[in-house]
Amino acid sequence: MSPELVSILVLVVVFVIATTRSVNMGALAFAAAFGVGTLVADLDADGIFAGFPGDLFVVLVGVTYLFAIARANGTTDWLVHAAVRLVRGRVALIPWVMFALTGALTAIGAVSPAAVAIVAPIALSFATRYAISPLLMGTMVVHGAQAGGFSPISIYGSIVNGIVEREGLPGSEVGLFLASLIANLLIASVLFAVLGGRKLWARGSVPVDGDGPTEATGTGAGGGAEKGTGKGTGTAGTAPTAVAVRPGQDTDGTGGATRLTPARIATLVALVALVVAVLGFDLDAGLTAVSLAVVLSTAWPDDSRRAVGEIAWSTVLLICGVLTYVGVLEEMGTITWAGEGVGGIGVPLLAAVLLCYIGAIVSAFASSVGIMGALIPLAVPFLAQGEIGAVGMVAALAVSATVVDVSPFSTNGALVLAAAPDVDRERFFRQLMVYGGIVVAAVPALAWLVLVVPGFG
Repeated sequence: MSPELVSILVLVVVFVIATTRSVNMGALAFAAAFGVGTLVADLDADGIFAGFPGDLFVVLVGVTYLFAIARANGTTDWLVHAAVRLVRGRVALIPWVMFALTGALTAIGAVSPAAVAIVAPIALSFATRYAISPLLMGTMVVHGAQAGGFSPISIYGSIVNGIVEREGLPGSEVGLFLASLIANLLIASVLFAVLGGRKLWARGSVPVDGDGPTEATGTGAGGGAEKGTGKGTGTAGTAPTAVAVRPGQDTDGTGGATRLTPARIATLVALVALVVAVLGFDLDAGLTAVSLAVVLSTAWPDDSRRAVGEIAWSTVLLICGVLTYVGVLEEMGTITWAGEGVGGIGVPLLAAVLLCYIGAIVSAFASSVGIMGALIPLAVPFLAQGEIGAVGMVAALAVSATVVDVSPFSTNGALVLAAAPDVDRERFFRQLMVYGGIVVAAVPALAWLVLVVPGFG
């Protein structure tokens, strides 16, 4: 048995054990990385740790720490109230506002994980407060980020168009952008209908400006938890009710949600600074978030003490462990081995759909842009035969490799999982994993059918 095949079988075993024995998959993946890396790939510790996602570790810790402080001092309550006022109490519009916001951020040049890191904590706090499915809200944020992710001036769009130009393939910047935009918009529409959107419309408007209860303790259909209990009891169609005020939070008739205290003003300034630093100066989102959290912690240490315990450590272990094992797979050539095997198939249409599936599966655990950079060159030989349109093939690969970022093992999915407050995190993880599996199974075939088979480009 080849080393590459052994590494894939070990990954399957990790999934089976984690699913059946409720062991943290990240811990299992670290053990698997050690075993496979040492015994099969002949890697030393440095080679194994080369795959550890240090940047993602800092992003997950930094962003969840900063927004835990924002939750502890009531800033997210204030933001949620402001969002309700913006849509005049129509809660059903908020998921679409978050979709559009992340789409706009990535379309103008934000890296997709940076946009999700900024928007997801606010969106999921809103979901918990107003009994909206966290799965709906989280996936709307991620699909919004991918909807704008391939604009001609975006990071993803610029990279993929550059690869196409370097390989001498015909390309269409607008076609690539529209393919991703339409695909994610359609997926978001289906999710909205399936995960409680119709009930949200039926709910109508909720009172704002302190003229009635504006906050909810029930849960959405995706596994949110009731405030103060840690257990979910409501449904996505449940009308919001009043929420208990957290200890130390001032009250002004609306649970203190609308009053701007010095701590909240400072936190809002920190959140704006995070956006400006990441989007305007291209600074690292994780390091910036940690630095801002430290400043707020120094000024208000009581909030910091509560917030440190809310950092999503189990999620950090899970994601870092799995991605370290994926790094071992990349180091020993397993991914290249699979891609080259598919590229050598003599039937271009079959090779095209298999490359889309490889892009989706690998991207669910690794860099979307990285896998596109590897697969587009592998497609060049059969694209040169003229039987497959290059524009449609590149667009299909781009869609297949990015819509799966809802997976809890991808950066965007991990940020959504880590940012969700007051949820049964294991249940939410399973929901994201199941939904990610559905996307991996269905979208590459649909993208191939719509974009490749007709022969666009």
